[in-house]
Amino acid sequence: MRPFKYTRATDVAAAAKTVSTNREAAFLAGGTNLLDLMKEGVAKPSELVDISGLAFSKIRSSGNVISIGSTAKNSDTANHALIRRNFPMLSQAILAGASAQIRNMATNGGNLMQRTRCTYFYDVNMPCNKREPGSGCGAMEGINKGHAIFGWSDKCIATNPSDMSVALMALDAVVKVSGADKKQRSIAFADFHRLPGDTPEKDNTLEPGEMITSIDIPMSSAGMAANSYYLKVRDRASYAFALVSVAAAFEIKGGSVAKARVALGSVSHKPWRCDQAEKLLTGKSLKDLNDASLRAAVDAELMDAKPLEHNGYKVELARRAMVLAFKRALKSEVVA
Repeated sequence: MRPFKYTRATDVAAAAKTVSTNREAAFLAGGTNLLDLMKEGVAKPSELVDISGLAFSKIRSSGNVISIGSTAKNSDTANHALIRRNFPMLSQAILAGASAQIRNMATNGGNLMQRTRCTYFYDVNMPCNKREPGSGCGAMEGINKGHAIFGWSDKCIATNPSDMSVALMALDAVVKVSGADKKQRSIAFADFHRLPGDTPEKDNTLEPGEMITSIDIPMSSAGMAANSYYLKVRDRASYAFALVSVAAAFEIKGGSVAKARVALGSVSHKPWRCDQAEKLLTGKSLKDLNDASLRAAVDAELMDAKPLEHNGYKVELARRAMVLAFKRALKSEVVA
């Protein structure tokens, strides 16, 4: 680990200015991902600006949204009464992530900012366009069992590892950020993370120096609480990243699906919103929901999947996981 300067932030604007003017500086909160990257020599910040003491740790209801602070711990968020009551799927997703010890340290903003767990990204002896732009993608011709089946480019086939982000995508969350000029803006969650394209080193759409202050979830999504579910499929039951994950939420009115929101995790460089599946499920009468109709919606979504040499299994795994998640979200509404 290279030497670095440590600064404890007491002011949002000053912290943002430091990181915007020094491109080798980075924000530090829980540090559960950044410190690992520094130890491995993947991240080499010259300065860490500790924002854990800033006033962004509250979880509260504000008007028509529930706002979760960026520096609130993952465990506190998952177990908060407002989240458990209104967005149980988000609690499920957070509690499915990492280990209890990590969730007790990791922050919500850091969860959104975490880097890919691609082994080629972590191995500084291997080429990786995300770590070193222009060096190539070791995973493309290597072992790509855990890599993307949607939205990848010839520059990067890595996946986003966050469980929390998959649920937030399905809940139509909004990310609030503040910059060095004190300018605040809101980013729709669907626009926060990026597909790799020609610049895979850019994970998100934040500008230099911008920090996440909160994540706002519209209360309209709370109407789906009774019919929502997060399913994570992984190699082992704890401390493992998803092979495929599914966040599914439905609003039921008058015996039909009024709204359907579905997102997949670990299949793309960003949480993958399942527009085609949602379209086919919305308006569907509950009496017409069965294995065949659910599979039809899933198949429409997976039609554009482009598996690689070693991850073709993800297509079938996603198919089965989506149908199971739909059934659990809809509970007894589905006819066998």
